[in-house]
Amino acid sequence: MGIVELFILAVGLSMDAFAVSICKGLSMKKMSWSKAAVAGLYFGGFQALMPVIGYLLGRQFSGLIESIDHWVAFVLLGIIGLNMIKESRSESESLNDLFDVKTMLLLAIATSIDALAVGVTFAFLRVNIVRAVTFIGIVTFIFGAAGIKIGNVFGERYKAKAELAGGIILIAIGVKILVEHLFF
Repeated sequence: MGIVELFILAVGLSMDAFAVSICKGLSMKKMSWSKAAVAGLYFGGFQALMPVIGYLLGRQFSGLIESIDHWVAFVLLGIIGLNMIKESRSESESLNDLFDVKTMLLLAIATSIDALAVGVTFAFLRVNIVRAVTFIGIVTFIFGAAGIKIGNVFGERYKAKAELAGGIILIAIGVKILVEHLFF
C-alpha cells in the first residue's frame, strides 16, 4: 500500500472522529487546546490501536468481526447521541463538555470500530502495519484536535442548540455506519 493510498485511508477513517470532535467542540463553553489534545490522543490512539487488534485477529475471526462491527458502532453512537439530545432538552444552561475517561473512551471506541475491520484486511494484504497505524493515528490526532476548535467556533454562536445538534450528528454517524455495512 502506497503513501497516497494510506493517506486516503487515514483521512477516511478519521472522518467519524472528526465529526465527533466537532460535536465535543460545540458543547465546550471555552476552547481549550489541552482538551483538543486529549480528544486527538483518544481518537488517534484508538484509530491506531484498532487496526493492530484487527490485524492480529484477522486470520481467525474476520467473519465475526465484520459481521458485528457496524452494530457495535451504531449502538454506542446511538446511546451517546440520545443522551446528548436528552440533555439538550433540560432547562439547565450547562452543556456536556465532559472529557472524562468514560465519555472519551466510549466515543473513541465507537468511532474506531471501522478501523478494526481495516486491520482485518491488513492481515491479508502486504501492509507494513507499523507504518500504517502510525500514519492513521497521526492523521486522526490532527483531525480530532482540529474538530474541537472548529466545533467550538460554531458553538459560541449557537450554544442553545449545540447539544441537540451534537446528538443528532452522533446518531446520524451511527446510522451511516449501519446503512453502509448493511446495504453497500
